[in-house]
Amino acid sequence: MTRIETPASLMEIVNGFRLSRIILTAHELRIFDHLEGKSISSFDMASLIGADKRATDRLMNVLVSLGLLEKRHDLFTTSLFADKYLTSSSPAFLGGLGHAADLWRKWDTLTPVIRKGSAIDIEDDFNERGPQWLEAFIAAMHTRGVSQGQELASLLDLSGVKRTLDVGGGSGAFTFAFIEKDPAIQSVVFDLPKVIPITQKYIDRYHHGANVTTMAGDYHTDSFGQGYDLVLMSAIIHINNPPENKMLIKKGADSLALGGMLVIMDHMMNEDRTEPQQGAVFAINMLVGTKQGDTYPADEIKGWMQDAGLQDISILDATSGTQYIIGIKPITINQ
Repeated sequence: MTRIETPASLMEIVNGFRLSRIILTAHELRIFDHLEGKSISSFDMASLIGADKRATDRLMNVLVSLGLLEKRHDLFTTSLFADKYLTSSSPAFLGGLGHAADLWRKWDTLTPVIRKGSAIDIEDDFNERGPQWLEAFIAAMHTRGVSQGQELASLLDLSGVKRTLDVGGGSGAFTFAFIEKDPAIQSVVFDLPKVIPITQKYIDRYHHGANVTTMAGDYHTDSFGQGYDLVLMSAIIHINNPPENKMLIKKGADSLALGGMLVIMDHMMNEDRTEPQQGAVFAINMLVGTKQGDTYPADEIKGWMQDAGLQDISILDATSGTQYIIGIKPITINQ
């Protein structure tokens, strides 16, 4: 947790945006991709990216100081770290950088957003954002979801799970983790119509076509179907306001088979919303990036699940710091 206790620690945080912006600009200009397997002068790079020669040289010099590039005889190459994580052809590519660059532009509006109380000039329909934004967003969620999905699969008892639904599942990373634990599981990934073609690319990439189908729709209005043993809602309730979340959780609970489980992964705040710090910061991310999104106290989320008829509600704490709330649909319905 970050605590500001000295003027120096304050200024370190305040000035941290500089290095962040340098890396994001290098990513947006595709400098690491252009350098992959090559030695290029800064002047030649400027021609490749359509930029000013002196400015490109200064940008590449600071990337050397950060350990992302190497420089010898005025020729630049990528470092081993950049080769692995910053070139788009690498399996370990940090594709979420594109989404981080989009967030940068949203966070720059924070002062007027605080005055207004809601996001400024944001697209009303997530599904109508451009393909480049969607690809970057899903890539960022996939990078996070691979490790978290494996962690969740290891924590859950999937012995009775035959059919799962991943609401707002994006790339399907969590679904893939369930299948890798039990190849007999059949799964549905539900997401918006313009996201589903991206989902299919990930299904094909990881060769899960025999186990995973997709369902295009809007979780506010469209049916999920019935008879799932597990319904997952990973990192979606923070996009909605409380009434929308109550409705969404009720739909998820109704789609479960008797004895099935609803799993929610999101930031779980304490009662006064000050901890954990990551969740408090993410509430600001929702303020600048959505119309009504927020992070919610764990007790409030539990209340929504109880209102949906779920029982035996529990919280799983993962070693990564992620928390999951699990509710069970009772086998016997009380009259």
